[in-house]
Parts: sequence; structure tokens; C-alpha cells
Amino acid sequence: MTTTDTAVPVLDAHLSEGHRALLTRTTELAATTLAPIAEAGRDGHVNRPLMAALAEHGLLGRLFTQEDGTWRPDVSALDLCLIREGLARCSTAAETAFAVQGLGSFPILQSGGSEAVEAWIPRIASGEAVAAFALSEPQAGTDVSALALAAAPDGDGYRLNGEKIWISNAPDADVYSVFARTTEGAGARGLTAFLVPRDSEGLTGERLAMVSPHPIGHLVFEDVFVPARHVLGERDRGMAVAMRTLDMFRPSVGAFGIGMAQAAIDATVAHANVRHAFGRPLRDFQAVSHRMADIATRVQAARLLVHHAAAAYDAGLRPTTQAAAMAKLMATEIAQEAVDAAIQFHGALALREGHLLEHLYREVRAPRIYEGASEIQREIIARALFDAKKES
Repeated sequence: MTTTDTAVPVLDAHLSEGHRALLTRTTELAATTLAPIAEAGRDGHVNRPLMAALAEHGLLGRLFTQEDGTWRPDVSALDLCLIREGLARCSTAAETAFAVQGLGSFPILQSGGSEAVEAWIPRIASGEAVAAFALSEPQAGTDVSALALAAAPDGDGYRLNGEKIWISNAPDADVYSVFARTTEGAGARGLTAFLVPRDSEGLTGERLAMVSPHPIGHLVFEDVFVPARHVLGERDRGMAVAMRTLDMFRPSVGAFGIGMAQAAIDATVAHANVRHAFGRPLRDFQAVSHRMADIATRVQAARLLVHHAAAAYDAGLRPTTQAAAMAKLMATEIAQEAVDAAIQFHGALALREGHLLEHLYREVRAPRIYEGASEIQREIIARALFDAKKES
């Protein structure tokens, strides 16, 4: 039996050379260039220099392409996962800025008219303009059928009245992809998607102080007029617009979790090698080493689930809903456990403000809620499981 000497890490063996290079380059870029820019920003505010740097170094350009004068989405789901994982390993702020820019702009790119696309996508791709995805409301988060922001016909357009909350990049974003109700009593089938610029008359907002440091806000719409040309897709088909974006991005939420989990594992390994207790390094205590072995195994399993869901999406297999739900569920749950264990093994040091793990502890909690809470992912998985049994 012979072995082949290779520089490819065994845990990355399922990735192509190009994909491994993308992950490595993104991680290094986050560590050397983006993290310092992120650290210079203010918590709760959009970091525009960071957005410009994401564009300058080609990451925002991975989301879009222009061919024969036409803009279209150009990132594969797997590339998106690798970029988000690499950024999250070294700069969660850069990761979130990148992800929300894509989430907010894809409804415009995929469903907007040529005028809307030409007005906004070049500015978003260059980092000049900041986008946001406005779906959640005070009484309607996971339950999209309960959305109440009203869009009433008014001449050649609509008047929007109501609220949005928990919106990333609000109130600083320059343009919002907004989902509002155009047909009462129709549940998720009565929603329409709109492009709404920040400077629209009647649109106001405020920042929300959250555990997570990235910008999140509350928006109020008071007779905000949206012309018909700013409808994204078709009237009452807004849920389809939202799902085209969410189906693309949901597996990569798991990649965000994997990046944070890997950062926590790396920090713990480094700490356990140098920190001594009772005359020996922490790594020699099975309570530490075996717990970290279990966590590392589950993180890799979750990573493979994330990459599987992304690869299935890229292959055109539909639906990928169950695979994406499994990936997001497992990755975000193990990320929380990895960060919590890392803090336990670091002790009080990790609770000090400004410590990497203190930062990760604040960041890691939210992904188990947004884009479908863990309980909803379990419901999606269970429904797919039992529906398949009924059909067989």
C-alpha cells in the first residue's frame, strides 16, 4: 500500500483546487485587509469603507456579472458558502456586510426591470450603494403569511403603510427590497416585492441596539409612494421573489456558522497548547481534548452538509429545501456549541470585552434565528421526511 504526498488538507479533499484557493484567498484577505477596516467601524452602523474594500478586492464582484450589457447573478451557492466561511473565520463584520449586500440586492437583480437594475446594481456591485432585505415585521417574523405592511394601489403605483423590523443594514441602506401585502386574506400568496430607495418620502427608521454588533434597524412607512416600475416581479408573487433569494442564501448561513466555529476551535487549540493547569497543558486533560474532538467532528459533518446543499442547488436539483434546512440547522447549532465550549476552556479571559470569543459569543446567537429559526428548520425537515413516507 502506498500513500501520496499531498498539500491538500484531508478535510478539504472534497473541494476542487479552485474552491480551495477561493477559501484560502478569502480567509487571508479577511485577516490581513478587511478585519482592520471592520474594527475601525462603529457597532450598529454600516461600514462604508468596508463595503468599498469588499468591492475593491473582488468579493462583491463575485455576486454579479455583466454580459452583453446585461447584469445577472453570477455566484454559485458553493462559492457563496466558501466566501462566507472564509470571511467569518477572521472578520464576522466583513462576512455580514458581504452577505447582506447580496441578500438585499438579489431580488432587484433577479426580478427587477431593466431600469431598476441599471440604476442600482452597478452601484451595489461597486460598494457605493448599500442594499437591504426588508421582510420581517413586529408581528410577523417566521410567519410570512402574517405580513401586514400594506401596499394600496394609487395611480401608477402603490402607497406603502406599516413597519419592518430586525432589518440588517437599516436604517443606513440606500435601497431596500421590501415585501408588502397587496391582497388581504391571501396569506403568503398576497405579497408583492418592491424596490424602495432610502430617500423615499415618508420612509423613516431607527437603529436597534442588539447583542450582535452589526447594523439592524426598524423602518416605518407612512404613505410611501412606489411607482409601478419598481415592482419586483409580479403583483402577489412577492413570496416567490423572496424564496428565490432565500433558497440561494440559506445554505450559506450555515457556512457563516462554520467559519465562526472554526475560529473558536483554532483559538481553543492555541490556548490549550500554552495554558497550564496543575502542572500540565490543558490539551492533556481529556475533558478538554475529547470535547474538542467531538466538536471538530460535528463541525466537519456540518460543513459537508452545507457544501452538499450548495452543490445540489448548483446542480439544478429542486427542491433543495430539506437539504438546506439540515445544513443550516446543524451548522448554526454546532457553531453555538463550539463558541460556548471555547469560552469555557478559556475561562474568564474570554469574557473580557474585545476578546475574540466574547465577540463570537455575541455574533453566533443570531443565525439560529434569522432566515428561519432552528425550530422552523426542524419542521421543514420533518415535513419533507413524512411527506416522502406518505408518497412511497
